[in-house]
Amino acid sequence: MLAVMTVLGLGLYLYSPIHALFEKEQFAVVNADLTHVERTVSDAFLSVAIDTSLVTEEKYINLLGSQKLRTLAKGLAPGYLRFGGTKADFMRFHTKEVATRQQAFSRQFGIKPGVCDRRPISPETEEYLKSEWVLQEELILMEEHQNHCSKLNISGSTVDMLYNFANCSGFHLIFGLNALLRTKTNTWNSSNAEELLNYCQSKNYSMSWELGNEPNSFMKKSGIRIDGTQLGKDFVHLREILRRYKNFQDSGLYGPDVGQPRDHTENLLEGFLETGGKVIDACTWHHYYVNGRDTSLSDFLSPEVLDSLATKTQEIFQVVNETVPGKKVWLGETSSAYGGGAPGLSDTYVAGFMWLDKLGLSARLGIDVVIRQVLVGAGSYHLVDSNFDPLPDYWLSLLYKKLVGPKVLAATAFTHLGTESKLHRVYMHCTKSNSETSGTGAVTVFALNLSKKTSTIHLPPLLSDKTVVLYLLEPAGEDGLHSRSVQLNGKVLKMVDDTTLPVLTGIPLPVGSPLKLPALSFAFYVVKDANAPACR
Repeated sequence: MLAVMTVLGLGLYLYSPIHALFEKEQFAVVNADLTHVERTVSDAFLSVAIDTSLVTEEKYINLLGSQKLRTLAKGLAPGYLRFGGTKADFMRFHTKEVATRQQAFSRQFGIKPGVCDRRPISPETEEYLKSEWVLQEELILMEEHQNHCSKLNISGSTVDMLYNFANCSGFHLIFGLNALLRTKTNTWNSSNAEELLNYCQSKNYSMSWELGNEPNSFMKKSGIRIDGTQLGKDFVHLREILRRYKNFQDSGLYGPDVGQPRDHTENLLEGFLETGGKVIDACTWHHYYVNGRDTSLSDFLSPEVLDSLATKTQEIFQVVNETVPGKKVWLGETSSAYGGGAPGLSDTYVAGFMWLDKLGLSARLGIDVVIRQVLVGAGSYHLVDSNFDPLPDYWLSLLYKKLVGPKVLAATAFTHLGTESKLHRVYMHCTKSNSETSGTGAVTVFALNLSKKTSTIHLPPLLSDKTVVLYLLEPAGEDGLHSRSVQLNGKVLKMVDDTTLPVLTGIPLPVGSPLKLPALSFAFYVVKDANAPACR
């Protein structure tokens, strides 16, 4: 019989032959170091995106005036709100004729952007825009599948609505600039960006910036090839421009938003970091597990698929550490499946396995911020659907924001044989400090059960006699893993009204009781008064 031994702050955990009694039971033994913080991530670790495709027709930016959507967004604050994506590299800022059309629409429907304390759009306007968006969404997805990108224009009114939404919801806006505006010598033409910067400065806006989206695909999208060295120089040029503006002298600059590491992508990233790495505040890259057009339920529950994130992350860190050691790394855009997501999977309960594991694994590996694609918009990987009803991943994100703090602890789940468990994935953080469930040195454990049997989670001895509060998330209704609703401890989660989110209440478990995790489910366990040395 194998033995596993780990020092756990005030005690020793030893796997011994007595565990043979449990060999017929699905269970996981959690080993953790509670004495020190393995790493600390940003307070804005879980952040969100709005894709630029939302303004393919500018009137749809007014959807951000929805009271219901703003309530949902506030629940996930604080964080970054990234406005970017493929369309960002086909977008121009204009202040005249486009603004006139947008202002006419605003006058017609009585829209008043820039006000946090009252509803910017009426319920009638919201319903009209949502009904129109259904058809617009189909066009956007069709264009994406055909790999066709049409140009789009935005006005100051759109920037106002976007900034107001972010600011009123408790987010810091990151705006993606068009990198495909080029000079004859294939350097970045910054004139349009400077028009936008002038406008934002005149409005006294405080925001951050990106330049380009997935430059490794520029040739495919536009027929323009930009190597990493030149892109790095373009970022240096942008940083020099930002320093000329009072509001943007020290603003955040993030990039290059490359796709997943492959030979061409890694070469581009290396060249970029060599010339531009010093002017960015974090290196950003994108990750999706699968292609939304040919994936399946089994992929969403596959340990091998989930583990692929670690391999890709390590490859990115290797390039970063060899060129700009110590530079922060962000997942600048990420979800379950690329191509807009996988309908019936990315928007259902089962997507939570990919999302929760990505949050846990990213923090453990040292990713500082994870930006979820998208809060709302085209496709099926959104947190909020086209009717502004929250989907399972929204509730999972809301609970994560409530319970999980930025301090990451080393934790691993082992099987009865002493080998690392693939079907039971366990992560541990210090509990969020302002959580009403936290006590002295409290820790939050979140666990995923990928097996088809109820499993028992055995916490370290130091935690075994403490009060544990359970937050179990399971699918609601008869659709099982394909459900678009979720229940917390048996109660279906839904908004109270357009201005009110439900209270997320845990269930205190009897001290010393086993932690049972149902088959194909995930849960958070808050260990109150854990007195973990790392979390005091």
